[in-house]
Amino acid sequence: MTIERELSFTSAGHRLVGTLTLPAGAGPRPGALLLPGSGPLNRDGDHRRLPLGIQRDLAAALADAGVATLRYDRRGVGDSSGRFPRTGFHENVDDAQAALAALGADPAVDAGKLFLVGHSEGALTATAMAARGVALAGMVLLAGTGRPGAEVLRWQAARLLPDLPAPVRLLLRLTRTDLVAKVARNHEKILATTGDVAWVGGQRLNARWMREFLRYDPRPDLARVTAPILALTGDKDLQTDPVDLPVIAASAGGPVQTRVLPDVTHVLRRQPGAPSLRAYRREVTNPVDASVTGAVVSWIASLG
Repeated sequence: MTIERELSFTSAGHRLVGTLTLPAGAGPRPGALLLPGSGPLNRDGDHRRLPLGIQRDLAAALADAGVATLRYDRRGVGDSSGRFPRTGFHENVDDAQAALAALGADPAVDAGKLFLVGHSEGALTATAMAARGVALAGMVLLAGTGRPGAEVLRWQAARLLPDLPAPVRLLLRLTRTDLVAKVARNHEKILATTGDVAWVGGQRLNARWMREFLRYDPRPDLARVTAPILALTGDKDLQTDPVDLPVIAASAGGPVQTRVLPDVTHVLRRQPGAPSLRAYRREVTNPVDASVTGAVVSWIASLG
């Protein structure tokens, strides 16, 4: 019977709280730290407007395979202290490193068999942390990118344009607005800021995180990672380009396996037909697709 218990740890004076999921049977067991995508997400990977449940589903699948997991509330979210809107990308990496240390220190976990499993921004968090030289048995990058954040966001703007509501597309045409160019101009405004929070394009942004994300290029950090890597991206992903998979493979300092998952979206669910962000709310009523959990579980089992 799977056991779940609260586990708290400290990072930069903040108390972060998560759930340690332990498989049935005697330990110590291999352990995996589950890292979520962008935004104020709780330990399960849920946003108050969109309950993704990605880390919850991964924890359940890995527990069934005999792997312990830790997932935690980000700073200023759920039971964790801090202020999320003022937390930078590299501070998220610091928090993840503290979480990995807490996972490895638990007597039910084998500290010599630790894995990182990151989704979207979490894949970048895993990469940046692994490059610091932490001891890892392997790293899983789900919908991870292989180029600077500014390039990723410009690609997203171009990729998402056909999915915008028809009135918005019409307005862009009537005003002769180049969406990609507008996004690039907003990036310049963000990079010119110096505070933690700024107003850009009528929106209040975590400017510190945005500046660090826009400038972060994962390729030099990937070159420092010698642990095995599994990189998976769905062919219906509108936020991560599957062509980044060979970039990740070419950049990494160790062995890499990559796979494009048919009909899988950025939220790791199956979506037949044309990809659309508007389908996310319906998709997340289903669990993470078995092609994702199956690939992650079998790969970690082969190394653990």
